[in-house]
Amino acid sequence: MSIKIEVCIDNLESLHNAISGGADRIELCSSLALGGLTPSFGFMKKAAAISPIPVYAMIRPRQGDFLYDNDDISAMIEDIHAAKLAGLQGVVFGVLKANGDIDMPLSARLMKIANDNDLGVTFHRAVDQCSNYKKAIENIAELGCERILTSGLAANAYDGINVLTEMVKLANGRFEILAGAGVNAANAKEIIEKTGVTEIHLSGKSTRPSKMKLVLDGVKMGAGDLDDFIVPVTDSKKIDAVRQQIS
Repeated sequence: MSIKIEVCIDNLESLHNAISGGADRIELCSSLALGGLTPSFGFMKKAAAISPIPVYAMIRPRQGDFLYDNDDISAMIEDIHAAKLAGLQGVVFGVLKANGDIDMPLSARLMKIANDNDLGVTFHRAVDQCSNYKKAIENIAELGCERILTSGLAANAYDGINVLTEMVKLANGRFEILAGAGVNAANAKEIIEKTGVTEIHLSGKSTRPSKMKLVLDGVKMGAGDLDDFIVPVTDSKKIDAVRQQIS
């Protein structure tokens, strides 16, 4: 059985590293530290030009929950069109109601726009905040998504093995269950063997020091606990290590 590796990235350096490490698909985001937000149009367009493998853009207009107002939805629609215009292969989204159900009317609206643009669709980890994942499985089947990205309702995919296993059974081949959150070379094989998933999702995250020669103390570009001279990047060796473990 061939297992696909999806790598989430939020910069072009990581894109190159993910590809060289053996990724099969890219989830393109901004701000992975916030769980992944929508990438810019320029980022989408450049990624499409660089990548020989499919690239799916995260469509998430802000951090926080997945309960969106009309302005948020309008922005998401524009971003789906932008993904198509940039030359990407798919999009990733999730929309919930306040009670934790999937918002089917809004999801169907986004789904139609993606389909009309010949874009594949992944329903993301909003499913892990659903009130009833079994109902969510049927909703996502009705929508026609290609896959669900999920940790099995747990803090990480390893802890969610039991629910992931059940999700695979419930999906019953109608779409893929993409196991993500905390997947690495030490646990990927066990997660795959115990759950029956055929796709895994990871960042292979690492950091490198800035190449700046001038480093000024006391000036911050964002949150005070972040070091602006440490650059988060995907480590190609971590992706390759996962590939070696599951091959």
